[in-house]
Amino acid sequence: MVRGIARSVLFRDDTDRDRFIDRAATVFTEGKAGCYAFSLLSNHVHLLVRTGIVPLSTLMTRILTGYAVSFNKRHKRSGHLFQNRYKSILCEEDPYFNELVRYIHVNPLRARLIPDLNTLDSYPYSGHATIMGRYERPWLDTDYVLSRFGSKTLYRAFVEAGIKEGRRHDLTGGNPATNIRGDERILGSTRFVLEVMKSAGEAWEHAHCLKAKGVDFEAVLSHVEKQFGLDPGELLRPGKYPRRVAARSVLCYFLVRELHMTATAVAGRLGLGQPAVSIAVARGEALVREKGYSMADLMG
Repeated sequence: MVRGIARSVLFRDDTDRDRFIDRAATVFTEGKAGCYAFSLLSNHVHLLVRTGIVPLSTLMTRILTGYAVSFNKRHKRSGHLFQNRYKSILCEEDPYFNELVRYIHVNPLRARLIPDLNTLDSYPYSGHATIMGRYERPWLDTDYVLSRFGSKTLYRAFVEAGIKEGRRHDLTGGNPATNIRGDERILGSTRFVLEVMKSAGEAWEHAHCLKAKGVDFEAVLSHVEKQFGLDPGELLRPGKYPRRVAARSVLCYFLVRELHMTATAVAGRLGLGQPAVSIAVARGEALVREKGYSMADLMG
């Protein structure tokens, strides 16, 4: 979810809306992210996304920064367009996927931008019309959405049944049935929330142990170069030789996922762009799983 700064308008006309959709299509396709629902309102946007090879933060930065530059140039304005950082909620799929698709897609009706479901069926700025077959948008995974319902008829009936619902506070993050502190960014059962928080805590503790043992960028760099039989400093040199690309991917994975360096910081040290580091992390993860590369030697 993202809003205009001070609730200002994000889309002044359909050209703005089309540009936002075109940019989202490019970014989601390149990042191999699955998008299942979207709606563009006058001053905010809702998206239901499953990340692929690129982290959500990188996807959203590319979409929002690019759109803001385009919007400001077109309307001869300057300054920030969006209100702070986007808000993201990690959702447990099985109990919430269908509800979220419906809730997001009927937003234009709820905001009274259009009068009824028949109009929503062909309204281009909600993903509902794409699922109903009115638009071709390969970046919107309509097949997966419909697989959850069985048919367009059953999907549409489900959407219609939810039109009278107002704002769903239970779909905006956190589990009201629990008193777990800090779960407002997680939507799911108590078990799901606890598992996510436990996993995050273990990852943080692992990174903390590495740093406490003096493991830093230089140590990981040297470790990876030795594993790949490369000369010292070779990974800092430009070039796309296959072995160097593979080693650099594993390096990026270790630095971001194991040592918890930001992709931006790693990009600065390696002379790469942030998106390139994010892609390298995903590639490195696959190599680690396939070849068994590890940082065990650095743990002592």
